[in-house]
Amino acid sequence: MHTLDGVTRSDQYRALGLSTFAFTVCFAVWTIFSIIGVKIKQELGLSDTQFGLLVATPVLTGSVSRIFLGVWTEQFGGRIMFPLQMLITAVCVWLLTSVQTYEVFLIAALGLGLAGGSFIVGVAYTSRWFDKEHQGTALGIFGAGNVGAAVTNFAAPFLVVAAGWEGTARIYAIALAATAVLFFVLAKTDPVQAERRRTGQGPVSAGSQLEPLKNIQVWRFATYYFFVFGAFVALASFLPRYYVGAYGLELTTAGIFAGLYSLPGSVFRALGGWMSDKWGARAVMYLTFIVSLVVLFVMSYPQTTYTVSGITGPIKFDFGLSVGVFVALTVILGFVMSLGKAAVYKHIPVYYPHHVGSVGGLVGMIGGLGGFFLPIGFGILLDATGVWTAPFMLLFAIVALSTVWMHVAIRRMERARHPALADEKYLSDVPDAPLPEPEAQASDTRRPSGTGSAQPAE
Repeated sequence: MHTLDGVTRSDQYRALGLSTFAFTVCFAVWTIFSIIGVKIKQELGLSDTQFGLLVATPVLTGSVSRIFLGVWTEQFGGRIMFPLQMLITAVCVWLLTSVQTYEVFLIAALGLGLAGGSFIVGVAYTSRWFDKEHQGTALGIFGAGNVGAAVTNFAAPFLVVAAGWEGTARIYAIALAATAVLFFVLAKTDPVQAERRRTGQGPVSAGSQLEPLKNIQVWRFATYYFFVFGAFVALASFLPRYYVGAYGLELTTAGIFAGLYSLPGSVFRALGGWMSDKWGARAVMYLTFIVSLVVLFVMSYPQTTYTVSGITGPIKFDFGLSVGVFVALTVILGFVMSLGKAAVYKHIPVYYPHHVGSVGGLVGMIGGLGGFFLPIGFGILLDATGVWTAPFMLLFAIVALSTVWMHVAIRRMERARHPALADEKYLSDVPDAPLPEPEAQASDTRRPSGTGSAQPAE
């Protein structure tokens, strides 16, 4: 693996390993309500609406916090922001054990949600240790820290049985605080911050960090992430209910089948980063969207009974997916979504190398909001249509919109770089025309010298 000037391979492995471990712990904490929330609901006698709001609050704040945590990480560096974010979150988790009223629980949940904001802190910190040819792989490995949700699902129930939900919360708080101290002691200041200190440069202003958010390209990346991450989080919580309602399965079986979707959606993110480095993030996004469109189209088709007027009388036949086929489709969907998550964040440090925190924060925020709003949309569609597959129809529409937007934007960039294409219907009609470079690899050719970010040609 190539290294940046003054950065050793050991430095890279240290930064990547510490960031991935810290993110895994943070993600485990972020999803703690999925286990202890049931006990809290019983103790406080909460309604389903109150319980839903309590569980959703950390998801919401974990998403919104990414924008300002990203800006602050660009200003002060991940070695400062990561431990600070973890310590504040640990205090909020510990305070859960002394809360008596629902309203204060919501306030504590707001602080707990900061654990979800750790993602952009780690992205901004990790990306600075690697050259652009290897950032995709590094960020993919880092993003696999999503597996922290599985850690909570497997470990927290045993902790609740042994120590109660209050004891479980204290153990999580202690583990998070210890991780914060460990990170601060072992991590090194990233190369960009080290250079600023050496030259006496002050922190970059928040205004300049937010400047790239005016580019429509940034919001296009955010719509990609709304699906590959937001829909991933939404489906992880919706699928158990779907299996129980649509197929009449036991909850335990439904949970296992939903886990078969969630697991590839986390662990293959590193593969997506490697593929983005090797073939370009644009190619991986096309793969993600095309496969998702096919899979979601099939999943969207409701159980249907057809009656045909035959020669000798009515002929009836049914169409529908068996539970085995449906589970297989969700595994495929989770796999390509994990590739897409890595591909989206491969784009950002290449196009906006000096604004990874702010741009990545916005993209992560929009993606996280998908995990908050999509389940609500699923419920509205189920109530309005009475069709179990309606949520997959919504996801199909979102992917179709993102695919069209991406393809149109790419064609416009190609024609801007190769004017001969403007009057041609097909690329193959242009004799000897050079092939366009992948989006992630071509950014340097479109970045004016002396600027910190590529200027999108859309």
